[in-house]
Amino acid sequence: MNKDSLKHILKKFLSLIPMLILISIVIFGALQLTPGNPLTYQIPPELLSSSTFDLEAYEKAMGLDAPVYVQYFRWIWNILRGELGYSLVSGAPIVNMLRTRLPATMELALCGILISSVFGICLGILAAIKQNTLLDYGCTALSVLAISIPEFFMGIIGITIFSLKLGWLPTGGRLVYGDNSFGTRLAHLILPAVVMGLALTGALMRHTRGSLLDVLTRDYIKTARSKGLSERKVYLKHAFRNALIPVTVLLCFRIPGLVGGSVVIESVFGWPGMGGMLLDAISGKDYPVVMITAMIIAFVTLIASFLADLFTMLLDPRVDIER
Repeated sequence: MNKDSLKHILKKFLSLIPMLILISIVIFGALQLTPGNPLTYQIPPELLSSSTFDLEAYEKAMGLDAPVYVQYFRWIWNILRGELGYSLVSGAPIVNMLRTRLPATMELALCGILISSVFGICLGILAAIKQNTLLDYGCTALSVLAISIPEFFMGIIGITIFSLKLGWLPTGGRLVYGDNSFGTRLAHLILPAVVMGLALTGALMRHTRGSLLDVLTRDYIKTARSKGLSERKVYLKHAFRNALIPVTVLLCFRIPGLVGGSVVIESVFGWPGMGGMLLDAISGKDYPVVMITAMIIAFVTLIASFLADLFTMLLDPRVDIER
């Protein structure tokens, strides 16, 4: 990696800062528009329920009567210190809710991406290499089937077969009370992760197949073959690396959707993740939880965009990131 590449990477990373500031302003403005006092969620619920608690005096002491821009900077400072406030519905600290929910979602999302990457990329490559053969037609049919079947229906089928009929795997949840062993956690993770992975595998398989077929028609592939290189070297040294660029971009941009959009999988399997928390917060009009969750998803989206550019440049140094 040369000096210009490092400069582009640093410039891209620093460009995330103004985007995050803009997103935080939008979210803070949305909090200001919520019914009632938009910042009372920063007050511990035990104080609000106390008969001796003076709300107006507390707001003045906390600076909630200050100008909006002052409140914004204080809000950002509290977030940086990990003070995210309290849920309006349960009264629980939002940071504690995230400590239990976010790791569960990341665990499920990473396993789903890993499963879809292995099967989607491998089957897509096989389908491209064996184009217009029985293997290609079979992979195409499987990909269409995986894309067409809704995730909730796939989850119900998995629970019916592997949990209720065979009894191999639990029906749902993440942990068993009193048993935090690796085997128990793995048993609860397998079914939802496989269902999520299969739902992503179909699109990834088709994308990989199309990308590799497009690369195989390029002039440098024809040149490599004309030099007498074996098909193995042509695929490994010239075709696969360039074909993986759009696939990698697709995977990076799937991450934000998995973090905030895994509501269906979490609902079917009773998985205690961010998707279920966001759905409960929206239905319960728990505005602070909704806004903090939205900010996390926006942050993950920006990081995914940065990683997509980074992997694109690493896989193909000829790409002009700045352009």
